[in-house]
Amino acid sequence: MVEFLKDAMDWVLDKEAEVAKKCAMKTEDIEKQIEIMEKKRAEIRARFEEDDAEFAHILSRLSIIKAESMRCDINN
Repeated sequence: MVEFLKDAMDWVLDKEAEVAKKCAMKTEDIEKQIEIMEKKRAEIRARFEEDDAEFAHILSRLSIIKAESMRCDINN
């Protein structure tokens, strides 16, 4: 499904590029699209950073648990 959406978006962008080359597209419309994409990208990056921080926290906790487990292995 993701590949289909990527292909569809590429097709749309190709068509828009053709229209722009013929000077049949307003620059303001392209600027609006760029603003929307930049905003969406920023939202996705923020979510990624939050998720990444959570993964880092979990990995840190697991490392501590592993160290405690290894200490038990040495004592046995």
